[in-house]
Amino acid sequence: MSLKSQTIEPIPEETTRIAKAAFPKGNTMMKIRDELGILYEDEQFTHLFPLRGQPALAPWRLALVTIMQYAENLTDRQAADAVRARIDWKYALGLQLIDPGFDFSVLSEFRTRLLEGESETLLLDVMLKILKQRGLLKSKGKQRTDSTYVLAAIRMLNLLELVAETIIHTLNVLATVAPDWLKGWVPDEWFKRYEKRIDEYRLPKDEKQRTAFAELMGSDGYRLLSMVYSTSSPEWLRHIPAVETMRRIWVQQYYLEDSKVSWRSTNHNINLPPSSEVISSPHETEARYSRRRDNASWIGYKVHLTETCDTDSPNLITDVQTTVSTTQDNDVTPKVHEKLKERDILPNEHITDTGYGTSELLLYSQREYGIELLCPMRPDNSWQSRNEGAYDISCFNVDWENSRVTCPDGKVSRYWRKSKHDGLPRILVQFHPYDCQPCPSRHKCTRSKGSRGRPGSRELTISAQNEYEILNGARQFQKTQAFKDRYAKRAGIEGTISQSVYSLGMRRCRYRGIEKVHLQHILTACAVNLTRITNWLSGKQRAQTRKSPFLALAA
Repeated sequence: MSLKSQTIEPIPEETTRIAKAAFPKGNTMMKIRDELGILYEDEQFTHLFPLRGQPALAPWRLALVTIMQYAENLTDRQAADAVRARIDWKYALGLQLIDPGFDFSVLSEFRTRLLEGESETLLLDVMLKILKQRGLLKSKGKQRTDSTYVLAAIRMLNLLELVAETIIHTLNVLATVAPDWLKGWVPDEWFKRYEKRIDEYRLPKDEKQRTAFAELMGSDGYRLLSMVYSTSSPEWLRHIPAVETMRRIWVQQYYLEDSKVSWRSTNHNINLPPSSEVISSPHETEARYSRRRDNASWIGYKVHLTETCDTDSPNLITDVQTTVSTTQDNDVTPKVHEKLKERDILPNEHITDTGYGTSELLLYSQREYGIELLCPMRPDNSWQSRNEGAYDISCFNVDWENSRVTCPDGKVSRYWRKSKHDGLPRILVQFHPYDCQPCPSRHKCTRSKGSRGRPGSRELTISAQNEYEILNGARQFQKTQAFKDRYAKRAGIEGTISQSVYSLGMRRCRYRGIEKVHLQHILTACAVNLTRITNWLSGKQRAQTRKSPFLALAA
């Protein structure tokens, strides 16, 4: 379909009259049109459509329908039915009452165009630009960020189910695209062994039998792969995604030793790859297994939402980052700042939890973006910091100019050497054993053991001067009431995550593949913004945290 020049017409009079009669006070969909007018224009989507071909449906309408669909958590079919049958939707889209709408598959095609055109953030970018022009969004304010887990659109498999599902899936794909090639060599017993899905209840219960069955499937898989990569087989078979996925899973789950196939999970001497690399399903190769601090586990992704939190404007989502579940939060912080810079809505103050902040990021955010990153710093995990009265690193006085450190009892270090740890500059400091061994405060300072059974001396590893000072300063500041008062703003992001998860279905992926999942999260953010803008412009007060009747008795 090509994009022809189209004029956005006003709302038909009959549609306006019927809609106003049906909803005298209006509703969310009608307020979208009344308060915001037309958010999108066809010209913004020109690069997604060819110059020739059948005229496409108006992209501005498809964009708005897509966001309205997510605002009510509808499927494609339900959204198409709403366009065809609901008066408030026809009013928002400026359609005649007798307009027949369109087939629901058009919405899927529109999302595909966004992905293929690398324009998955286009709807959010345009929305934020217009809101900034209208004074509803500003830079140099306050913003906050938090993340939550997202479940992939797959079922959770144990390792035995994973390899069984993988080989069955690969055989089914090859039977579809190369039936004659496969039938020409496949053993007869495979038809019975892999005729249908192998679930846990069909698997052996004895551990030895389970291992034997796993290694049998491993041998079958290696034979299948050897046939695919044989010089007598068509080369294009090697480029089938299912075959490549199976090859990767077999490398991760099996190893060959003296031509014998062994299962990695039964041999602790053969390391399994890290969770960030392990494929958990042949149907979704980008989803990863992860575990939270509370031991809750999932397979999928994480979504990081950033929103404004100024009191004189609506709380609007300004950035969405979708990552695999094993990505550390502090790896996302620079990406959020860079995206906000591109949109010209950088805040002065960015409030996050501990996971998003390090001493390096505190310095980098201030230097590169002029942002004060406000977050609790990770605590010192040494035993000294966990025991009252002990000498942790904050008790030592660092003389940077003379490259020495003085302990709380007045002893001066004898050793100062620059080094690196995890690629970052560090300084190794050591005190003389003659000072530490007879020290009456030794039990508060160190438990190290030296040579020949004698007690050792205190050693310190400190970061570069700027990082050391900003880290110590941040740890001291977070103990103050001023920090607690400012940091209280961060709690509001929990409400945004709750709205996105429980009202708009963001917890579960609608699609497979991180690009499609990210588009889902972008559309959810647009839907949240659209609802909040209409509520703000119509004077609706922000919802307060709900309290149960029992808890209200304590007030």
